[in-house]
Amino acid sequence: MKGVNAILSAAGLVLALSLPSWAQEVKQLTHTVTLSGTVETIDHDKYVMNIKTADGQFQTIDVPPTVKRFDEVKVGDKVSVTYNNTVLVKLKPPGEAAVDTGSKTSTMGQEARPGGTTAVERTMTATVAAIDKDAPSITFVGPNGWKYSRRVADPDVLDKLKVGDQVDITWNTSVTVAVE
Repeated sequence: MKGVNAILSAAGLVLALSLPSWAQEVKQLTHTVTLSGTVETIDHDKYVMNIKTADGQFQTIDVPPTVKRFDEVKVGDKVSVTYNNTVLVKLKPPGEAAVDTGSKTSTMGQEARPGGTTAVERTMTATVAAIDKDAPSITFVGPNGWKYSRRVADPDVLDKLKVGDQVDITWNTSVTVAVE
C-alpha cells in the first residue's frame, strides 16, 4: 500500500473546480491532508518509511530523493506530514497563447530536525476532453497528451463548459514534514 500516495490521490479526487462565473473570477479550493504517527520501519536506500497512526493504521510514505537529511530519520521518531493542494482554473480567451510553466521551492534540510516544506506550482493550458454530469467530473488533456480527471465541487460549472474549451489550470502543492 502506498499510503500517502493513496491519501494524496484521494485528496486530488475531492478537489476540482468551483467557479461561480467563468468571466474574470477564479475561485481557489484548497484541500489539506495531515498524517501523524510513529516511524515503524524505514528504508533509507529506497526513501520509504512506514508510520503507525494514532488509530493503529500503517501508512507508507514515499519520500522524494531530493529530501535532505532523510538519513537522520530513525525508527521511533514521531512525524507529521501535511499536504496542501490548491487548484485554480480559468477559461482561456480565444487566441491567447498556451502556457506550461512550473516552479519549486524547498526548505527541506534547513530545520533543526529533519523535515521542512517543499512547494511546487505549475500552470498549463489544457483542453476539456470529457464532461460527466452524473459524477460530476471533468477530464482535461494537457501538453504531450497528459490527462487530468477530477470531481467538480460545483456541478453548475459543467453547464458553462463544453468539450474542446481551453482552460489554464494552476496547481499549488506543498508538503510539510516535521520530525518531533
